[in-house]
Amino acid sequence: MDRVKNCEKKFKELFGGAPTVNEGNDPEFMRILQRFIFGEVCYAGSLDDRMRELVTVTVLTVNQTLPQLKAHTAACLHIGVSPAEIREVVYQCAPFIGFPKTLNAIAAMDEVFAENGIALPLERAETVTEQDRYERGLALQSPTYGDEIAVRYAWLPAPFDEAVPYYLTAFGFGDFNTRKGLNEKERELLTVVLLAALGGAEVQVRSHVLGALKTGSTKEEVVCALVHAMPYMGIPRLFNALNCAKELLEEKKD
Repeated sequence: MDRVKNCEKKFKELFGGAPTVNEGNDPEFMRILQRFIFGEVCYAGSLDDRMRELVTVTVLTVNQTLPQLKAHTAACLHIGVSPAEIREVVYQCAPFIGFPKTLNAIAAMDEVFAENGIALPLERAETVTEQDRYERGLALQSPTYGDEIAVRYAWLPAPFDEAVPYYLTAFGFGDFNTRKGLNEKERELLTVVLLAALGGAEVQVRSHVLGALKTGSTKEEVVCALVHAMPYMGIPRLFNALNCAKELLEEKKD
């Protein structure tokens, strides 16, 4: 594998230009970065460029690395990812990172949309009403996760013994996972990456790795998504995610 040529090819595909050679104040660092990400990691595993860029946008949103988020939002558009798909990747981070950080990412994303002549607001993607958001969320949550959260937090004092599980279902699943733009498999796989990037959420990483497998991702796809996220979130968080889900992802060797 010639990672220099691979980097040049992938960089052009994603950004429409050429990688750094000797430009800028830190050309050595940029050569290391670009050749590793775009010359090696982008070629490891089965995920296509679309899904890899959605993984990248997820991690950059979690990390609040907004200049890079702008660059990869533009890369998404360049390879044909729809604005609606990009929007959903950012929106669905809200239950995990909170509204303020999600709003920061939305502002960065919208700036790139405006620069590319994309009219805002985008077409509505809501599919639930005030009356059915809980039931619709439960219909997505229950087949994959059952009543795990309600049982786990039954010890809470009233009214939170009921409110906390309700919020997860109506808000996390009802308000977001029912939206158009991404399918259930994609949302679960990106949630694994999101939780891994957060750090300290290994219990949830393991739970959502199982959810990703139940909704159609292969073990290889889950590992590929995590490895692709590694240059953006760091090696320790990759290892933490892999270690906490080892028995779910392990391939038995002959």
